[in-house]
Amino acid sequence: MKLENNSQDFDAVGDDHIGTSADTPLRSDAFKLTKEEKIDIIKDDIRHIMETLGLDLSDDSLNGTPNRVAKMFVKEIFGGLDPDKKPKASTFENKYKYGEMLVEKNITVYSTCEHHLLPIVGKAHVAYISNGTVVGLSKMNRIVDYFAKRPQVQERLTIQIVEELQHILNTKDVACVIDAKHLCVNSRGIKDTESSTVTSEFGGQFKDKTVRREFLDYIKLDTSF
Repeated sequence: MKLENNSQDFDAVGDDHIGTSADTPLRSDAFKLTKEEKIDIIKDDIRHIMETLGLDLSDDSLNGTPNRVAKMFVKEIFGGLDPDKKPKASTFENKYKYGEMLVEKNITVYSTCEHHLLPIVGKAHVAYISNGTVVGLSKMNRIVDYFAKRPQVQERLTIQIVEELQHILNTKDVACVIDAKHLCVNSRGIKDTESSTVTSEFGGQFKDKTVRREFLDYIKLDTSF
């Protein structure tokens, strides 16, 4: 999607939560600076924002906030922008010949809306059907977390998780459903505290209605212990 350089157009995209790319938009020089250099620059930017808002940064409670926020941005909530943090997901031969779908459900999602930099909080449900290889269960959680830890739109996050597992497992038979609350909807704008957003991506056999139905039925199972 290409927009004219008009602030109203940009606001409309953000308020309607429209994504413009299936890939995370990154500049070619995104990794030119070190983490510490990025923290130093962001720290000054946060300080400027807070001072512009009229806050007194000499107060003991606020004095360390710019540095804390900068470190949090670079090392934590946007850590998924760092390719060095990408999970190393080794695969193993499916020696036990398990031929049914494997579902990892209720994976916690903490992400950040790229339009207002407010939290996205929810659950991801991921499944695949082995074509001869399997991946460790925890790696599925780590892949979800890696792609969630960046400015996101939920549709892109769902696609990125599926495409990464398809690449790792060398199969199209991967599916993902995410159900999440967006604080940019819940706490501002329309302020609808009850609504959540559901996105899905189905590859390979999961495009078949019967297989898809089986996956969705697994998600509905009460597995609390």
